[in-house]
Amino acid sequence: MRYIEVLCEGSSDVPALVEVLERRFNLIEGEHFRIHPHRGKGKLPDKAHLLKKPNVADNSLLRQLPIKLKNMGQQSQGEFEVAVIVVVDADDDDCAALKRRLIEVYEALPTKPTHCLFRIAVEETESWFIADPKAIKRAYPHANVTTLEKMEMDVVCGAWEALARSLGLDPAECGGGEKTAWATAISPHLNLKTPASPSLSTLVSGIAQLLS
Repeated sequence: MRYIEVLCEGSSDVPALVEVLERRFNLIEGEHFRIHPHRGKGKLPDKAHLLKKPNVADNSLLRQLPIKLKNMGQQSQGEFEVAVIVVVDADDDDCAALKRRLIEVYEALPTKPTHCLFRIAVEETESWFIADPKAIKRAYPHANVTTLEKMEMDVVCGAWEALARSLGLDPAECGGGEKTAWATAISPHLNLKTPASPSLSTLVSGIAQLLS
């Protein structure tokens, strides 16, 4: 059995990740996994400063990632072997280049978890929701998902803004609190057996392999 440490960008990512681990894989938070939200995506340090202690005010995922992976490589969780999952939004980054850079950082570390899974949400975790209009309608019966049903999945399209508009909200008036509320409401209704979002499907299949 592997104990899973999940690193993600922020609190709005947590509900969907909990659903995946608990509902899809029957894991128990605190017993089988922990989720560590950060304050945004941030940027990876350059190779020369890979393990330099970051500014205490910078709790972004990518800036903290090298040191956290190094430290987690020295951890154990009782009888469990520690595995790490890193979930990061693509935003407007090239997915292949971002993943390649993440792997380069991982391989350059002096100590690291034996098992580390990098997964990229394309464009962002809200893309998982707009790819599953039925889940949105179950959470918000008043939502207008007509436009969402016509959208291409997992493309850079302003996913969270599209979700806000489908709920009758002005994106300019929405922030992190609204994103977390949407994730909390929609995540329990996501189809996790055959996810509509390719990047969510890739996360689910990766976790299945990690646990096998």
